[in-house]
Amino acid sequence: MDRKSIVEYVYACEDNLRAEFKKNEHISFLNSMKVLNAFHKNRISESHLNGTTGYGYNDYGRDAVEAVYADVFKCEDALVRCQLISGTHALTVAMSAMLRPGDTMLAISGKPYDTLDKVIGLVDNPSSLISYGIKYEQVDLIDNNFDRDKIYTYLLKGNIKLITIQRSKGYSTRESLSIDKIEKIIDEIRRIDKKVIIMVDNCYCEFVDYREPTEVGADLVVGSLIKNLGAGIATNGAYICGRHDLVELCSERLNVPGQGKEVGPSGNANRMFLLGLYMAPQVILNSLKTAILLSYVMEGIGYEVSPRYNDKRVDIVENIIFKDPDKLIDFCKVIQASSAIDSHVEPTPSDMPGYTDKVIMASGSFTQGSSIEISCDGPLRSPYIAYFQGSLSYDYGKIAIINVLSKFVSGDNNE
Repeated sequence: MDRKSIVEYVYACEDNLRAEFKKNEHISFLNSMKVLNAFHKNRISESHLNGTTGYGYNDYGRDAVEAVYADVFKCEDALVRCQLISGTHALTVAMSAMLRPGDTMLAISGKPYDTLDKVIGLVDNPSSLISYGIKYEQVDLIDNNFDRDKIYTYLLKGNIKLITIQRSKGYSTRESLSIDKIEKIIDEIRRIDKKVIIMVDNCYCEFVDYREPTEVGADLVVGSLIKNLGAGIATNGAYICGRHDLVELCSERLNVPGQGKEVGPSGNANRMFLLGLYMAPQVILNSLKTAILLSYVMEGIGYEVSPRYNDKRVDIVENIIFKDPDKLIDFCKVIQASSAIDSHVEPTPSDMPGYTDKVIMASGSFTQGSSIEISCDGPLRSPYIAYFQGSLSYDYGKIAIINVLSKFVSGDNNE
């Protein structure tokens, strides 16, 4: 198939996907209304876009950002800070704030993302939670759903302080967890234990549905701002939203006990956090449309994909299962070459901090590590899955998909 035929094929695929696109456009519209209502309720003005230096006392722009986030997530309080450098950092702060020596944390969605291995102590580390006497237990999913019997067994013992749920699949082969599944398990947990803290890792999942975990009973929700809600505009930062008392504990763990949310200069973050959130529903829609198209065309040329094009979306991640390390590497090379930044650079598998396997990453991004800009990555381990995210613009995503087809249909990688 030549380049012209590939472009025509992609246009034909788009025509078959109009109904799927429309479903996600409706969700984007509802989330846009949610964001705009939060801006209006908090009377956001130009003065809120300014930042502070030093200690960050009386930073009413920062306070306004956090009020907006609390309203968007329909919860009591929020901590939205440039001092939180990643989703992993925000999760670490939250877990450290919630847990004390002798407490037990229970992960009910299986093993968390690889970068948390040393945080928890699954891989030995002198600064891990386990090294401080915190206990860790894990319940794996069964058929992509919660193992209720095992969860109930742990809860009935009465010694669980914190339950964690990771919505997105991470580098696993399971499906990501829908907000409906999370709502059901939270309701069931609350029948047994009304006091246990429930925290949800929301990375990659914000605004993919019209509800967030704090709207269905989660006590805390955590995520990165160089993913969905930063919309490619926020250059760093993360958020922790939820119950006021728990958010305050997180602020004291991040900053200083006794000062909490009162300190922490925003620098130039207020503008990018507000503008990023404002643009996030549309950017996430572009990302989802790109993922749907990629899923459709890759399945069409014989590859296994997850989710399929017409599956209900839970996050922005699209899995292409190559079952061949060379094809995984080739796919990442094409995505890198289709990026705006460092398109001339060729990604290679390498050791990465926080990961046990070599990882190949294609991310020609304006912000280092951004996962809402067009990117893909994957560990060099069977079944050799490319985890694709983005892009900011559907047109740029479509160009990348055309380039992928040019390689995998016209190149040396025919199925």
